[in-house]
Amino acid sequence: MENKTTGAEEIHWDLGDLYSGIDDPSFINDQENVLQSAQSFAKQYRGRIAELDAMEFFGLLKEYEAIKETAGKIGSFSYLLWSTNTQDAAYGKLVQSTNELGSKLSQLMVFFRVEWLALDENEAQKLINDPVLADYTHYLESSRSYKPYSLSEGQEQILSAKSVTGQSAWIRYFDETLGSATFRYAGKDKSEQEVLSLLHDPKREVRREAHVSLSDGFKKLSRSLTFIFNTLLADKATNDELRGYPSWIHARNLSNETDDKTVTALVQAVTGHYQWAQRYYILKSKLLGIEDFKDFDRYAPLKKSETTIPWEQARSMVLDAYGEFSPKMAMIAARFFDEKWIDAAIQPGKRGGAYSAGTVPSIHPYVFMNYDGRLRDVQTLAHELGHGVHQFLSRKQGVLQSSTPLTTAETASVFGEMLVFQQLLKQLDDPMEELALLMSKIDDTIATVFRQISMNRFEESMHIARRNEGELTTERFSELWKTEQEKLYGTSVELTPEYSHWWCYIPHFLHTPGYVYAYAFGELLVLALYEEYQRKPEGFADRYLTLLEAGGSEWPHELIARMGLDIQDPEFWQRGLASFERMILRAEELYMQVQYR
Repeated sequence: MENKTTGAEEIHWDLGDLYSGIDDPSFINDQENVLQSAQSFAKQYRGRIAELDAMEFFGLLKEYEAIKETAGKIGSFSYLLWSTNTQDAAYGKLVQSTNELGSKLSQLMVFFRVEWLALDENEAQKLINDPVLADYTHYLESSRSYKPYSLSEGQEQILSAKSVTGQSAWIRYFDETLGSATFRYAGKDKSEQEVLSLLHDPKREVRREAHVSLSDGFKKLSRSLTFIFNTLLADKATNDELRGYPSWIHARNLSNETDDKTVTALVQAVTGHYQWAQRYYILKSKLLGIEDFKDFDRYAPLKKSETTIPWEQARSMVLDAYGEFSPKMAMIAARFFDEKWIDAAIQPGKRGGAYSAGTVPSIHPYVFMNYDGRLRDVQTLAHELGHGVHQFLSRKQGVLQSSTPLTTAETASVFGEMLVFQQLLKQLDDPMEELALLMSKIDDTIATVFRQISMNRFEESMHIARRNEGELTTERFSELWKTEQEKLYGTSVELTPEYSHWWCYIPHFLHTPGYVYAYAFGELLVLALYEEYQRKPEGFADRYLTLLEAGGSEWPHELIARMGLDIQDPEFWQRGLASFERMILRAEELYMQVQYR
């Protein structure tokens, strides 16, 4: 294991389509020019939004988009560069300087948002309905949802200015703390990502030692991480209070273009089916022959040894699965490999996890991951390339409408995973092989649906506790975490005392508060979508790609309705959960076959 290679060790992205480097004259000039453009924009339009006719408003939006395009290009380059080496002080400085530039731009241009939201409803509706602005209808319409929570221009400028030394700075400190942290395993210092991957090892002793290593590391970092969490929770509480949001999650739901009722229905549906996750872990403990099934056993593979999957094989597996569904989808995904839009090597200082960065419409997305050669890494590759294809196709909607709300942002990624899973499943005829693959898929689904909703419950409890109790201790965070984890796992998994510290390394809580339920949203939506595909395959791929191309140019429920599904129906989530339950039943059926053959 120590010497294994995958071929991904040299897979680094080429950011040249953004800029050739931090000394690229274009990079330096763009930073100067974008500031001048924002100043010119403010001089031309500030105080005049209510006077503009549709054609003038169209011109304003074009200028606004151009500024955001350049700013996005600068910010993307800085962040991508820093992500691969958070220990490089020059990259850290670059991220900070671009954050400060972004804040200046926001302060200069925030008048547009303030004046647009202050516009009389009838006058705003006239502009929204004008054919001249048809390409921006959804952007204009959805932005009006924030009208009750908008502040004055001066207040908005202050919040933007303070975020650079507040929220943004603390998030960067969190990322650099974990990015540079080392965890002692088998006498060697390893990165967080390297040790996390060992939790999927077939050998229980390896998993146990990895668990100890990570727990010890998190405990040592807990004082700093507790302070970071407290600071950012308080910062959000202040901002929410200033804007008048009724709850900690309301801003996220607005951003996701969904309502509190729909999210509550999702959460209740999943928590109401926790027993199915528990039923699965009881089955898994039997299959593995582990009576005292512990938290570090959850991701143990069914096979006693797992073959390392080389990078080139992973590429073929994903592209073949994509191609069978849609040749166009495979062709787009292939460009990520061929044109070096992927960074997959594991290396010191590189931040953990995986993501696909949409960058800006004039360029293309980039995929970031840490490839370790396991089957789950192939699924991660399929996941992030799903995002990448989605972002690539939606570029046609422009800066203001290419990005999707989180409610639909996970659709393409999870669908990509499903395609690879189904492709692999079709190649198997041995019950034991099918069971091993199915168990792996169920592991992923539990992590995506049930674990994420349990984290949503923890997130809610910590936000409420921080607002009602003041600064929280490490022990209080751990108590809240343990309470929600026990509800999920019941008696099917024995939670070790050390596991109570494992809330502290999850970046979504800080980067994007309220994010995590989107994973469950996406997974259950895709389970329902895939069933629809199996039921009516004719023309499905074309409709699906049209959905991806729409990006954020329409309301999510209207886009999904084109696929024959109603995500606003409180009973909708039962469709996805029923599909998950059928997977559990199939696993139990295969278990009986394996036992008695």
